[in-house]
Amino acid sequence: MQLRSKAGALVVTGVLLAISGPPNATATEPARAPGAAEAAAAVAAAAAEGPDPIDFAVVVDQSKSLADKDLIREVEAAALLSQGEISERSRAAVIGFGSSEKAGQSPVREVCGLTVADAAGRQRLSDCVQQLSHRDPQHTGPGTDFPAAVRQAVDRLSEGADSAVPKVVFLLTDGKLDVSDSPEYGTDAASRQANGAKRLTEELARARSESVQIWPLGFGSEIDKAALTAMAEGGYRNGCADLPGATPRMRVVDSSAEIDKALQETFAAARCAQIAHGTVGKPPADLTVTIPPIATDGSITVSKHDPKVSVTYYDPSGRKVPTQGEFEGSTFETSGQDGPVEALRVKNPLPGRWRVHVEAPEGHRDREVAVRAIWQGRLRSAVTLDPASPRAGERAVVEVRMQTRRGVVVTDPRQLAGVKVSARLSGTGFAPVTVSLADDGREPDRQARDVRFTGTLTVPAGASGDLELTTQMAAPGVTADHRPLHARVTSGTEKVTAGLTVERKTVHPGDTVEGTLDVTNNDTVPHTLRLALDDQSPGSAVRIGPATVTAAPGERTRARFTLSLGAGTPLGEVGGGITVVDTGDGGRVLDTSFLDVRVEAPPTWWDRWWGPVTGGAALALLLAAFAVVRFAARRRRRDLSGVQLELSTDGRALDELTIRSGQSTGGEFHFTVDRARGAAPALQRSTPGASGAHRLRRTGGGELLLRPHQGRESAVRAGEATGIADGLELVVRDRRAPGARPSRGAWSGSGRGRGNGGSGSGRGGARDGRTEGEAGSAQPRGRWSRPSRGGDAPERPRPEADPAGSGEQPAGARRFDPNF
Repeated sequence: MQLRSKAGALVVTGVLLAISGPPNATATEPARAPGAAEAAAAVAAAAAEGPDPIDFAVVVDQSKSLADKDLIREVEAAALLSQGEISERSRAAVIGFGSSEKAGQSPVREVCGLTVADAAGRQRLSDCVQQLSHRDPQHTGPGTDFPAAVRQAVDRLSEGADSAVPKVVFLLTDGKLDVSDSPEYGTDAASRQANGAKRLTEELARARSESVQIWPLGFGSEIDKAALTAMAEGGYRNGCADLPGATPRMRVVDSSAEIDKALQETFAAARCAQIAHGTVGKPPADLTVTIPPIATDGSITVSKHDPKVSVTYYDPSGRKVPTQGEFEGSTFETSGQDGPVEALRVKNPLPGRWRVHVEAPEGHRDREVAVRAIWQGRLRSAVTLDPASPRAGERAVVEVRMQTRRGVVVTDPRQLAGVKVSARLSGTGFAPVTVSLADDGREPDRQARDVRFTGTLTVPAGASGDLELTTQMAAPGVTADHRPLHARVTSGTEKVTAGLTVERKTVHPGDTVEGTLDVTNNDTVPHTLRLALDDQSPGSAVRIGPATVTAAPGERTRARFTLSLGAGTPLGEVGGGITVVDTGDGGRVLDTSFLDVRVEAPPTWWDRWWGPVTGGAALALLLAAFAVVRFAARRRRRDLSGVQLELSTDGRALDELTIRSGQSTGGEFHFTVDRARGAAPALQRSTPGASGAHRLRRTGGGELLLRPHQGRESAVRAGEATGIADGLELVVRDRRAPGARPSRGAWSGSGRGRGNGGSGSGRGGARDGRTEGEAGSAQPRGRWSRPSRGGDAPERPRPEADPAGSGEQPAGARRFDPNF
């Protein structure tokens, strides 16, 4: 199958492509040593591709209105906030406050000045925040001076501030203003309180003018919610993005069990990140948290409360990762080992379920440890402008495709739920033009929900010279790079035109892909065209040959080229694109094409083996035997027996189903999600073509493909969550995957006894073809539940509830059935 690219498009993927010179060096060109300027640019580029920084202050109420236990919780909260930050360019300060009621007292106590949150800075923050664990009545009074606290935080965040960096105050308090004994506010208690309230309004107005957000977190037994709301609304109201969840608001921490969850959700909202809730357990225990494929930067936080708790981290492949340094394409940095909160910051994390092992000596195992991950996806945008060099007044089509730094091409629209994508065109002779891009299948978008965002803009009539196109994207937890695409306005007749045709196919690592370049040279001299690859996936080692084509004057030329994929090319979509430029016309881009190439696992040695056989009868027998064995091997490779399906929502597991021998036909298994009224959604085996059926199948190469009902078929990786419908996610566990092992506490089927012999169409039969008396019998031991609704089956054991309500289970935990 051939895919014809749009003539005259221009692509920038991963780097800035300068139109005045040649494009990126291809993989076939020799490397050269970078100069000082290039090294500095590389450092700046590396910083720019990381998560956006924020400047924040954690302000802790140490007044007498809070009990000692609430103060301890506040201190742990301050540690959690300071350790969870994902950008090493962020700055943080920690401030305690009370009141000033007599000589020698100050209302504020700054224990951590503004500190860059790199590896050393986060450790300093972990150490100094412990100073808040005790009150200092000699230097700080027992009242609650909010105006002084807000003023101190705004002052610190305004020091050397970058206007583009969000500034946030996390205010941990019960919300009760108390300056009744502070002489600076007046001569009597009543006037002091009134003046304090007036001064607070003024300080909040100053915070708003300095673009400082206020995010109050309510602690204590008697919380003034109205006061907290007023403080959130009094500060700067524009969040880190144009998203509802990024607007400052107050939140009350109701219980100790909710404190970590509430804090990190608030922190994630304030810095446009996402939170993944993991499991909870007492040492020794194995806790887990899942990081999605779209994440490029994150911190795994371990709320251990006791510094004696030791932590070891394992990636989704089961490998122990270092606490500092690089490993398998990721960069690690640990801090807070000697504090109540430890954090592992990871750049380019491996997606999937991470395991966190916690140990503690005797006498330090009484408190539960919680693990969570805060993450952000920094996507690289591949952008095309068609035509690449438009004329003034001409309409042009913009198309954008996204991939992560690890080279994972985003093909699942659910990963970009709620995304807003736009493109901004600027240049000489006109005011900037912004156009919204959509993935809805309406012209000019070619296919809905293919995660390619498209829109049309008209180049202003006054445009001349250079053009600059910048992609902008906003989604919860996801941001796009801001590197511009450079083009220029065309005037006069183009001397050379070209069109790329790139083969669209599925290949194996080490294979090749063919392409064709058609060139028309209307000039009187030959032109040299260069083919270049942009923004390739790490490890793909894609090479193009030949890299240059000479177009003879006055002739049409057709040249063939080959894309060679390295043996280590990762499975899945190949990212980046291919661009052709005219080196004789200032590096003008003539055409471009995305690489629509999918890489699958290579066939096994058995598929390749063919032994020589001699003799007529012997040859026939051997061929017959080989055919039988080969057919059986293919069936085994495609067999789905033992594969486990796990249904969850918002990280909370709902149901599991194990595919049994004989239930997959031709490598396919069909299932539905049963939504009986009053019951949690459950997985049910179904027949092909049944209403609402989803399909899981395995290819001859061993790859798992999932086609949700009314959705597109796409590859799934074992252990990674994939959305299927209405907020529900499916995790596929494959015993054949490297390092795969059965999940702890898993069972075959939900045990409710619904279904009709596996058809999924009835209510009275047993599930998955089992008899009513067998339904649910494979569950682990636990509490006894009431009889299943599908018949008179005996009562079955149900797993225990997840203590954190997260849906992920610690070692040895049993799953909670909502119908119990």
